[in-house]
Amino acid sequence: MPTLQSRKLLPTLGTPRLSNLSYGLLFSALITLTCHLTQAQAQAFPSKPIRIVVPFPAGGATDALARVLADKLSPRLGQPVLVDNKPGAGGNLGTDLVAKAPPDGHTVVLGLTGSMLTNQFLFDKMPYDPRKDLSLVSLIAVAPIVLVANPSLPPNTGPELVAYVKANKGKLTYGSWGAGSAAHMAGAYMSQTQNADMTHVPYKGEAPMIQDLMGGQINMAYSSLLVAKPQIDAGKLKAIGVTGERRMSAMPNVPTLSEQGLKDDTYRVTGWLAMAAPAGTPRAIVLKISDEIRQACQLADVQARIAAMGFETRCSTPDEFAAIYARDLPVWENLAKQSGARLE
Repeated sequence: MPTLQSRKLLPTLGTPRLSNLSYGLLFSALITLTCHLTQAQAQAFPSKPIRIVVPFPAGGATDALARVLADKLSPRLGQPVLVDNKPGAGGNLGTDLVAKAPPDGHTVVLGLTGSMLTNQFLFDKMPYDPRKDLSLVSLIAVAPIVLVANPSLPPNTGPELVAYVKANKGKLTYGSWGAGSAAHMAGAYMSQTQNADMTHVPYKGEAPMIQDLMGGQINMAYSSLLVAKPQIDAGKLKAIGVTGERRMSAMPNVPTLSEQGLKDDTYRVTGWLAMAAPAGTPRAIVLKISDEIRQACQLADVQARIAAMGFETRCSTPDEFAAIYARDLPVWENLAKQSGARLE
């Protein structure tokens, strides 16, 4: 058995300590090896068919765009790109399937703001954490919402409307296409910040909401461009303004609420359509998918499909998308809390 003195010497008899220079060389070698491995992963991708999960029913706008993208991506990637509809729970069912899929880039989700961001603040139980379980690939399109009013309502601008609801406490109504929708949260925000005590009238969809707005049963509402624009053009609705940071190309004469002086973050946020992969997907693969998406977004028929949805093309890099996500997250969280909406 070694003596105490000999045991003290044992460490000096093994592998010599690495110098700072040696550690630096070893670290550089590991970084180089990692880069080579990552590049090899990207070059090998895809090695089998890619599945785009759409967490909404077939036949909808998101499904239609997914199929257009699949047609463009398949020949570029050299593998079949398949669309798989997994609707349910406000988009949570399909998004959860992707969150739990192998992180190899062969399963991605094409979803909306709800399933990737706002649902976590509206549902009591979420099967996944979008901030931890998804890798953001690309923001594809944004959807500002239009603040519209019945033509009989006196205000014509955002500031005039804010002053009007404040001066008519408890007298006005606003519609939405359902509890927890963007229209509900945005309307509740205006009501609460102006102490207006407006009544929220939820509908089962936008179409009946717009019908009642034109008929004067409700006073105002936030609506999608797709549904509101024909009625605005026909003079049956009054456009007060749009959310977002720039005017919509389909309605260039309608100013943003922000440029009218309503500077709160709520009047700037938009809904969006985006792609994500499971967390842990190698960055090189995420970048490759994102680059292919951006290439597809430059094609005229893809842009036409996005415009037909009432969206505007905004294809981004993963880092650009992450910055937008981080910026919008606290705004939507606050809106959800203020609205008091809860979903099951």
